Amino acid sequence: MKNKKIDKTPAILDFIQSSTGLILGVFIMGHILFESSILISNEMMYRVTIMFEGYYFFGETYPGIISFLAGAISIIFILHAGVALKKFPNNYRQHKIMRNHVLQMKHEDTSLWVVQIMTGFIMLFIGSVHLYTMMAEPSNIGPFASSYRVVHEHMAPLYFLLLLSVVSHAFIGLYRLAMKWGFMESRNTKVSRRRFKLLMKSLIVIYIVVGSLSLMKYIYIGYTNDFEPGTRYKSTIINLKAH
Repeated sequence: MKNKKIDKTPAILDFIQSSTGLILGVFIMGHILFESSILISNEMMYRVTIMFEGYYFFGETYPGIISFLAGAISIIFILHAGVALKKFPNNYRQHKIMRNHVLQMKHEDTSLWVVQIMTGFIMLFIGSVHLYTMMAEPSNIGPFASSYRVVHEHMAPLYFLLLLSVVSHAFIGLYRLAMKWGFMESRNTKVSRRRFKLLMKSLIVIYIVVGSLSLMKYIYIGYTNDFEPGTRYKSTIINLKAH
């Protein structure tokens, strides 16, 4: 009797979801930290912006680089979401089973998975809007341009909701990756898991606080300056077309 050919599709999809999730998680960590440069000064945020526009490599700024990076992240985001959606409850019956399971089991890791589902749906809509904006308007990034978008284009509530969702989703995902791929294996797995979970919760709080303070700074700049659409920040140090 011939051996049945093993279907490797589920393993391949799981690897795609894990690898894209890891890339997006690391990206979110860096993105929020770079955005928080506004807490140091407008000049620092401006320097971070032109760094991603290639100024320190080419001597000029190329906002198209931002569009390219946003496009690349969008592709990874869509790929990750497409694979992950296959694991989400897709009808009322499945949703009811999942809800009853969570209520009866009261298992924290299962509850974290439910949080990932909820935050994933939020990110699917708000995150797509944000990524499209970065692709379509790459030159409108900087201390003044970003503050104008946050305040005068009324993006602050959406950005705050996106911050809560993306940080929670990212770090819960990284925790689940560590658990799936055996990073919690040690002489005492329970202790290792408890430590990873504490690290996850701590990072969620830290990143939400940092992201919230950054958003508040953008709001402050937007309300304390009378911006016109397209107003650019003018560096007092770097002689370059302002952002």
